[in-house]
Amino acid sequence: MKRQLPKRHDLAPLLKFKKPTLSPKERRLAAALTVEDLRRIAKRRTPKPAFDYTDGAADGEVSLARAREAFGDVEFNPAVLRDVSRVDTSREVLGRQVALPFGIAPTGFTRMMQAEGEIAGASAAGAAGIPFTLSTMGTTSIEEVAGANPEGRNWFQLYMWKDRDRSMALVDRAAKAGYDTLVVTVDVPVAGARLRDVRNGMTIPPTLSARTVANAIPRPAWWINFLTTEPLAFASLDSWSGTVADLLDTMFDPTVTYEDLAWIRDQWPGKVSVKGVQTVADARRLAEAGVDAVVLSNHGGRQLDRAPVPFHLLPQVVAAVGDDLEVHLDTGIMSGQDIVAALAHGAHFTLIGRAYLYGLMAGGRDGVDRTIDILRGQIERTMRLLGVATLDELEPGHVTQLQRLAPRALQ
Repeated sequence: MKRQLPKRHDLAPLLKFKKPTLSPKERRLAAALTVEDLRRIAKRRTPKPAFDYTDGAADGEVSLARAREAFGDVEFNPAVLRDVSRVDTSREVLGRQVALPFGIAPTGFTRMMQAEGEIAGASAAGAAGIPFTLSTMGTTSIEEVAGANPEGRNWFQLYMWKDRDRSMALVDRAAKAGYDTLVVTVDVPVAGARLRDVRNGMTIPPTLSARTVANAIPRPAWWINFLTTEPLAFASLDSWSGTVADLLDTMFDPTVTYEDLAWIRDQWPGKVSVKGVQTVADARRLAEAGVDAVVLSNHGGRQLDRAPVPFHLLPQVVAAVGDDLEVHLDTGIMSGQDIVAALAHGAHFTLIGRAYLYGLMAGGRDGVDRTIDILRGQIERTMRLLGVATLDELEPGHVTQLQRLAPRALQ
């Protein structure tokens, strides 16, 4: 074999050096290729109480683990020789077009995760053409979120309190601020047993122990932001000194019924979605009540542990009520592949909570943008590989749910 010294003009096309990125935030976000990558960055940069509030679930955290396993147990069935040179990820959701088949779910305590909080989420959602949902337990006011996303879709999530007048005062504020959808959450008659929060002393305001401070010291960016921005508080509530669970148990009304939901529906001028549905029977009754959407959700595993897996429940609910209202889904979504599987399984739309917060903790507004970019890319790639060019082409035949858990036959 004849050898020779390489010539410079031969080497040039083969050797291309990466342009250095001076910003540490840009470097770490660019290196994140999945939501799980963002989660690892978030864990490094965020003190344990705040990270665990996002990452954790109730009791043994079985519900969350099962929800994620359900997506992992999906087998895709691709079609070949289809024209997928262009794919359309848009869809009409509750009367208006969205650019992607997911929105940002309501999350509480958000500025504890990262100081930009709901402003980062709402502005990123607006830029991406997707809805942002503000929680009753949010740390930014209804009006400030509307100001951060003036042209986009803002939804308001309502917990019904024992003080009905105060609950409806928030609803009135959201309507006046231009929110187009009310998301009524119905799976919190009492707070779930979120054991990580109890062990970490997660309170409003935060309970600072020696361990809490020691854990925060190696995370200077979070610490500086926490100390130099507006004090953390629930923007829609009075001041509170205690755990989040204690607050829920004190404020939220365990007597709320379908009659109360009808009363709320009469007060709200826009669309109404009910979040926390976990049985076919409740979905049917809500369809009869005239709501516009149901969200199959077990609250991210944060309420009743060992609750039904929303993804498993999805086909039955769609078969029962899919012609009467929109069926949305959350809990366990960590990738664009999960979103595509949910849509093929029958969901009209999905919501992301933890995935958004991991991005927020990893890099503020830029981190939320990165989460959305990652999910968008995964959705488009998965659609192409499945041989579909529009969301409406996704159908149950594109997915097989591999069986891990099944009810035991009665003896």
